[in-house]
Amino acid sequence: MKKTCAIVGASGYTGRELLTLLARHPHLQATVVMTARAGTPPEPPAFPGDPQIDALDLARLGAVDGVFLCTPHGAASEIAKQALAIGKQVVDLSADFRLRDPAVYQRTYGSPHPAPELLPRAVYGLTEQQRDRVRTATLVANPGCYPTSILLPILPLLQHGLLAASAPIIADSKSGTSGAGKAPSERTHFGNVHENFCAYGVGSHRHTPEIHQEAGTDRIVFTPHLLPTFRGMLSTIYLTPAAGVTADAMRSCLHERYQGEPFVRVYGKGQPELRCVQQTNQCHIAVAASGPLVVITSVIDNLQKGASGQALQNMNLMLGLPEGDGLS
Repeated sequence: MKKTCAIVGASGYTGRELLTLLARHPHLQATVVMTARAGTPPEPPAFPGDPQIDALDLARLGAVDGVFLCTPHGAASEIAKQALAIGKQVVDLSADFRLRDPAVYQRTYGSPHPAPELLPRAVYGLTEQQRDRVRTATLVANPGCYPTSILLPILPLLQHGLLAASAPIIADSKSGTSGAGKAPSERTHFGNVHENFCAYGVGSHRHTPEIHQEAGTDRIVFTPHLLPTFRGMLSTIYLTPAAGVTADAMRSCLHERYQGEPFVRVYGKGQPELRCVQQTNQCHIAVAASGPLVVITSVIDNLQKGASGQALQNMNLMLGLPEGDGLS
């Protein structure tokens, strides 16, 4: 018998991506598909075969096993609170539960945290790093896309002391326009993106505190850029190795750490590209020496490993299903 789930906020990019993934899932079915905002009327199917997206009705959450929250930040907390109160497993794709300190949340998002009492029970769902905790969690904060592309390659290196202790870590990251969400804006308008390339949020991007928190250091300098593509993310990370540490040693560390992981591939040679991971839940990583530095290239699909794919990976674990179901 299949498990069931709800998608709240199904009309956005991450909600639609989840619907696509769940359509091929052998053991989990989306039986409740709703908008994220109260008072919004039902949306008819956009394409043949798509489900209708119903109006928000939290009473319907009682009929499912798991709940995906694909809402804007600030809107997820109240829904999570009600779903948890009736014993549901919740994966939140917004930013509401990623930051453990409510004061940091307020500085980052400009308003008090809407449910600080839930923060201690939220597990940061970088699956390959937190698998055991995710299995037993009732509330998972799905990581941001930029943090996923940066943390997967650098956390093992930090954990094994392979980086110079005081040197900055430079994360130069580029994302397709879907990372900005479905709401139209002048910045993501086709005419402003096509044949263009730019940095944004320099020194002020909202994912920076999340990256610092999970890496355990504030010496990561993160700069995002907007690519003229719809999906895909590439992070080029510049590292100063600890004394005596080589690029080969870093590559071996990452290979050993992720050997056997179905969704992380460490290259022996060559460089990954966006097209290697688009439409997949994969993270591909390459390591190369460059003068006194070591350069890591990390690529993901921002809508899958950076959002909906990782969310499904986490929900599979939470519901006791095979981790890769719906993702292979």
